[in-house]
Amino acid sequence: MDFREAGPEVRFRSIVVIAALAVAFAACSKSPVNEVDTEVSTLGTAEVTAQLIEIPGSFPPNDLYNYAYILKYKILKVHRGNVPEAEILVAQYNPLKPREQAQDDVSGKLGGHVKSFRAGDVHRMALESPLDHFWMGGIVDKYFASTGTRYWAVWTNPGAK
Repeated sequence: MDFREAGPEVRFRSIVVIAALAVAFAACSKSPVNEVDTEVSTLGTAEVTAQLIEIPGSFPPNDLYNYAYILKYKILKVHRGNVPEAEILVAQYNPLKPREQAQDDVSGKLGGHVKSFRAGDVHRMALESPLDHFWMGGIVDKYFASTGTRYWAVWTNPGAK
């Protein structure tokens, strides 16, 4: 489209329309911070916002087997259910996969909008416990010497402090 011969009013309207479309596209392309959706607010027996404070080591590749990896979180807020600890250990199933792609035929229902796990990130999660009631497959638990409940992450969304 050649705007050189169009008047200033037409050029201005065109720029406004293009800018509005760009903003709308950007808004649709990513999940909002502190995402609350039906799944995170209804699945599991507990819902928390927590900060991922530690990933002990590297995640193994997913090419050999499916596994749950235990991560350490600091509770920022309990939205529903009973989570009495200030820090919790949470099993994330196949953590190398974005949560939207993690569910498979052995995991049961799980998912969310978190793309990857990084220490310091805040997540809003729907949880179940104890872990062994929900997952009996491979578990990488580098906190094996620590006592306490291991939670199963059913749904994990980005969160805000």
